[in-house]
Amino acid sequence: MKITIIGAGRAGGSFARALSDVGHDVSVHHHDDLLVGDTEDLVLLCVPDDAISAVARSLVVSARTVVAHCAGSRTLDVLAPHTRVASLHPLVPLSNVEVGAERLRGATYCVAGDDVAREVVTSLGGRSFTISDDQRATYHAAACVAANHVVALLGHVERLAQSAGLELSDFLSLTAAALDDVAAHGPAAALTGPASRGDVVTIDAHLAAMPASERATYVALADAAFSLAERRAATASL
Repeated sequence: MKITIIGAGRAGGSFARALSDVGHDVSVHHHDDLLVGDTEDLVLLCVPDDAISAVARSLVVSARTVVAHCAGSRTLDVLAPHTRVASLHPLVPLSNVEVGAERLRGATYCVAGDDVAREVVTSLGGRSFTISDDQRATYHAAACVAANHVVALLGHVERLAQSAGLELSDFLSLTAAALDDVAAHGPAAALTGPASRGDVVTIDAHLAAMPASERATYVALADAAFSLAERRAATASL
């Protein structure tokens, strides 16, 4: 398949390398270079979400060319006025081109529109699913929490660890074990710690000991843990 990628950042670079590795004919253009030929099977927009609509409107392609984006938060409407449109959003973090290209092969993708998107996913050895437009924002919120907010959470762990004279690395095996438990049993069953047993005294001691700048984050997460523990108890009583 002949593919042009618009956008040379982490997403564009990752897709370019992954797609080239599986045999596609790939070229990459910066988003301010929209001189695309008329023989492309697919033009994939890997530009910031807010720029997709403007780039799509400026893009002149053959009527047979599929124009697609890789934004999880956007529907196909942003690709107007093109008639053959699609989207493919990978559920993997693209932290850099090398790692991103490896992760894109075999990844899970949320796809929409033209079947070319599914063909691309299949060529990468991936799995695809489709959701309705009205589920899109919630889906993307879940993806952000699963990746971005987990990273932010570990930043919170790092700061608390340093306050105790330790390093983030001292706690990562604990995080890995907790994730294993979630995968095996679900969040409610995997929950441990003071909130899971209603130990408010211990939580108060944590808050008193930690830097004031970290308390709001801790309280928000403890409240979420209390809610999860309550749902677990309610389910167990049924």
